[in-house]
Formats: sequence, C-alpha cells, structure tokens
Amino acid sequence: MSKLDYCFSNDYMVLRPDRAGPVEFLHLLFSPKVGRNRAVDCFTSTEIRSFARRLVQVLLLSLSGPLAALGAAVEFVLNLVDNVLHGRMEYPDRSSPTYRSVMGLIDRRVDLDRSIKPTDSRFDAALCVMASKLAYENEAFIRDVVTSHWQMELVRFYNCWNEFQDAYAAQAFVFCDKAAAEAELVVVAFRGTRPFDAAGWCADLDPSWYKIPRLGHAHAAYTHALGAQRNIGWPKWVEHIKGKPQKVYAYYTIRDAVKELLEANTKARVLVTGHGSGGALAALFPAILAYHKEKAVLDRMAGVYMFGQPRVGDAMLAMFVERNLDRPRKRHFRITYGDDSLPRLPNESSAVHFLHFGLGLHFDKSYKLKQITMRAGAEGDPERGGLLFGGGRGDEPRELGRGVYLGYQRGAYFREGWLLLLMRVLAVALPGLTFHRVQDYVNAMVLGGYIPKGN
Repeated sequence: MSKLDYCFSNDYMVLRPDRAGPVEFLHLLFSPKVGRNRAVDCFTSTEIRSFARRLVQVLLLSLSGPLAALGAAVEFVLNLVDNVLHGRMEYPDRSSPTYRSVMGLIDRRVDLDRSIKPTDSRFDAALCVMASKLAYENEAFIRDVVTSHWQMELVRFYNCWNEFQDAYAAQAFVFCDKAAAEAELVVVAFRGTRPFDAAGWCADLDPSWYKIPRLGHAHAAYTHALGAQRNIGWPKWVEHIKGKPQKVYAYYTIRDAVKELLEANTKARVLVTGHGSGGALAALFPAILAYHKEKAVLDRMAGVYMFGQPRVGDAMLAMFVERNLDRPRKRHFRITYGDDSLPRLPNESSAVHFLHFGLGLHFDKSYKLKQITMRAGAEGDPERGGLLFGGGRGDEPRELGRGVYLGYQRGAYFREGWLLLLMRVLAVALPGLTFHRVQDYVNAMVLGGYIPKGN
C-alpha cells in the first residue's frame, strides 16, 4: 500500500503504528531519522528528536487494549460505588441517563449557575464549559441534562467515524437554547480524551501533521478525527465521493446540521466548544469552515471557547484563522488553568513548530485571570513547560484545602465530591503531577469575573 493511500498533502509526517514491528519500534525509539522508518510516512530527510514522547507513544499503543478494558471496569465499579453512596441500589447500565463517565463522577455538577444571566459577559463561557464537561457522557445522560436541567433542546448526538481506522474519533453533540424554530443560540460541543482512552492520549502526544494548501500545517490526528478523507482530504461535499459508504464524519454532519438550524432561524448565533482534545477539534472545525468559504455560518459564529486545548497547527494556520475568524473582533478564546499540561502538547519543533492562536486567558490556582497572551511560546507563558509534570511548586496541599472550604465559602454548587477529593489527596502524595481536570475550568468560568464575549 503506497503512501498516497494515506495522505492528501505534498508535505506531511504521519506516524503509522499499523506498520510497526519490533524493528520499527526500536528504530523509532533510538533514531531521530524517522523518514527512514517504515512506520512513518514522510520525506526521507525528516527528523524528530523527542525520545521521551516516542517512548510514551509506543507504550500507549501497546497498552491500548488493556487500558480500555481497565477503564470500562473502573468506570463500572465507580458507578456502582456511587449508587450505593447515594442510596440507589441499582445495577449500573452504561446506556442509562444515570450512568456517568469518570469525568462526570469527578465533577457531579450538571446544572448551570443561574446567577449568570445571558446578558452577563461570562454567560457564553460558562455555558460552553458545562457543555464541554457534558460531552464526556453517554447520549441518554446528555439528553436528560440538556432537556430537563437546562430546559434547552438537544438537536443530535454524534458518535463519529474516523476514516483512518483504530484511531481517535470525534464525539460531539449539538443543542439549542430553544426549539429549533425559535433558537437564538446553537452550541456545538466536542468531547475530549477520556481518562483510559489510549488512542486519545496518543492523539494528544502525536506530532504528526499535514501541510494543507491555503491552511498551513494541521495536526494529523485531529484532522483525521474530524473526518478528513483518504487521498483527497477535505472535499466540500463528502457525499460526492464515489463508492464510499455513508458514515457519520464529524465535520460534514455537524456542519450540515448547523447550516440547517441557521437557515430555520436567521437570529441564531453559534458557539463551538470543547475541553482538552475536544478543544482542539473545536479550534479546527471553524478553520475548515473558513477553508470551504462557508461564510453564512462564519458570519453567525459568536465564539469558540477552548478549555485546556493542545496545539493544532503552525503559524500559517494561526494567521489563516486570525484573518478569517478573528477580524474585526476576537472570536477564539483559549482558556488555560494552573499547571494543566495538555496545552503544552505537542511541543515538537524539529519538523514543524506547533503554536496556539486566539486570545489566551490563563487562570491561576485561585481562579484569577492572571495573564493574557496571544501565542504560546513567549517568555513567561504559562503553557511553557514539561510534558507530563507541572512546575512542582508545592501547590497541591493548598488546592486540597481550597477544595474542602470552597463549598462552604461559596455554596453547595462548589462542594466537591468524594472522588475529586481523593484525587486531590493523590496529588499531594505525588507532588508535581498535574491533572487535566474539567471542574477547575468550570470554577474559573463562574468565579473568574469578566470574560470576553465574541460578539
């Protein structure tokens, strides 16, 4: 099978674990000359000099099956324990509206903070962070929360297909603030990487990329997850591909759903959001809309809120997004918290230099807006740092104390559950280890004071 079967760019570097054997793994671990490795599609002159990341990726790929089984078992047991602790003697059903993901058990909040009104500057960000958190759950749970708790309308839940099999695929849902015919707000929320999803972890660590004409270097794993097609990449209409079965590709199905909603209501505006790798998909989704010149949708794009998002492209992609979406007003808000390690990925710069774009809003561990940056990489940027470990500043005991008293100081909405407090104790026992926790982003949006709105 030729390289052209797997690429749609004249300049690319894509890791191919399906081709890797023991010899390729050893070569990938110890030699930076990845262009000579059968498990990598790229030009022969390409070099990658990151031993640690390649080692981590090899380990994750080899453990993906056992990790998925372990994750399913842990999630099931945690739901069973949670049911018993809350007096519900019922057997957990993974498809039921009461079954929670690990992320949902860490932060049990499902209600919106009613003190934040639609006219508040924090409203869009607060709604988006809750939608990003909800995206980790199953369809029944999402439908129950959107309709019963938020009094809004779920349009559709998408469990999407990745054209490159056995790879990270997008999951998302779309909802409106009112019935579709009366909607004033349409929200697209992408799911991030689940705690035991090895394919998702590999996507976050993967330095693979494509250079797409007019767009720049785009992160290959997230490009695949959004539904890029073999050989041809991003045709405007995937239905026109001969002989292809109709599958749910994230970009195309969500784009068509949003266009239909906007055509039904000329007053509706659009928000796109995601946490972690979901934020990476949220960043790329409007970029592809601009690539296809979907002006009718882009003109109604009110904001893109990305929480703890890894990098998705190079300077050319950043300039493309700024030119098409952030003028005359900023609509990309890249929000980071504390020592979250995911926004530092991927930091491989020997082949292509991945950068952030959009307005950066960084919250410190007191949920104060501490620093605003345009791009990561500047001196003093909070997103500079190691791969898995934070600054090791000894803040873990203070965070544990804050987690305990915050509920009493600010009310029941901020009271932390047993699993989250257990994680904070673990962080004290393992100082320097940072957690990519969505609940800190929820707290920051509610407590953080002024947060810009795209419109």
